[in-house]
Amino acid sequence: RRREAQVARAVRAGAEQAVTVVGRLVGQAADRRARAEAERATREAGLVDIRRTVTTLADELRELTDSVHKDEVARAQQRLRIEQLQTRALDELGIEPDVLVEEYGPHQPVPVLDQPAAAGPTGDEAPTPDDRHEHHSVPYVRDEQEKRLRKAERGLAALGRVNPLALEEFAALEERHTFLTEQLDDLKRSKRDLLDIVKEVDDRVQRVFAEAFEDTAREFVGVFSRLFPGGEGRLLLTDPDDMLTTGIEVEARPPGKKIKRLSLLSGGERSLVAVALLVAIFKARPSPFYIMDEVEAALDDANLGRLIGLFEELRDSSQLIVITHQKRTMEVADALYGVTMRGDGVTTVVSQRIRDLDDDAGSADSAGADDSGGDAHSDGAA
Repeated sequence: RRREAQVARAVRAGAEQAVTVVGRLVGQAADRRARAEAERATREAGLVDIRRTVTTLADELRELTDSVHKDEVARAQQRLRIEQLQTRALDELGIEPDVLVEEYGPHQPVPVLDQPAAAGPTGDEAPTPDDRHEHHSVPYVRDEQEKRLRKAERGLAALGRVNPLALEEFAALEERHTFLTEQLDDLKRSKRDLLDIVKEVDDRVQRVFAEAFEDTAREFVGVFSRLFPGGEGRLLLTDPDDMLTTGIEVEARPPGKKIKRLSLLSGGERSLVAVALLVAIFKARPSPFYIMDEVEAALDDANLGRLIGLFEELRDSSQLIVITHQKRTMEVADALYGVTMRGDGVTTVVSQRIRDLDDDAGSADSAGADDSGGDAHSDGAA
């Protein structure tokens, strides 16, 4: 244990010495790091200044380059303009540029009139031979002469070019204008006539429709009361103020019910209401013949009897062709045409004329007997 204690003390002493050395080294390292960070900050600040300087110099260089480029472009444009003016002086005036500048350059005085109001129609341009006014010279001022030039150009443009065919063109245009004016007046008159005709047709359509609707609505009330004893039915217009676009609504109230909408009625009632509407139309505007396809298929015996009564009234003035499977409907027919299919698959038409005698009524039953097989279809014609 004493030996181990000595070793431990030695280790402790060595460790303390190591701690001292390490602490000293850490302090030196911290000092060096602080100096390095300070130097880095100084270098970065210098680098930022240098970059700012480089950016400023680059901007100046770009501005100088742009300025030089603009100057070169301006000089090229000026040279081109001078060449154009020289060419124009030779082509339009026939004078050399040097002679033109020498005789009419800015160093020469500019003649003007004493009284500009007495000048020609374009202002203070050169006076005409008839003018008696004195004129004098003034020094050349570019702005004033440019104003005079623009004013003279406007006056010249207002005069326009001389057209020797102006009279012929005016006569042709005047004739064309007269023709178009007459055509326009004719179109306006035609439009008024067409509008009058359209109004007349609309009025007639409204009058005919109103009369037909009134007759049909009146007949519908009577027919509905016969098909539905104790019930109430009527026809209404959805938009009475506009007879050209109005719709028609059918109100039907069977006896013992409060509903009026067709969608709430049973299938037989809807069929009977539809038949009532058709019969009302037939009565309001009679036709030579009517064709009806199984209109009584969904009716019971009582309603069928009422409908047959209406058929008998209609056939007094018109011919009825009724396609039916109902025996009672066949019994009131004047002629029967039965369509049946035999066992060999061939369709056969069986016809029978019915008289007022009782034995002919029995023949009517035999004429429709081919329907008993279920594959046959019997048509009755009244």
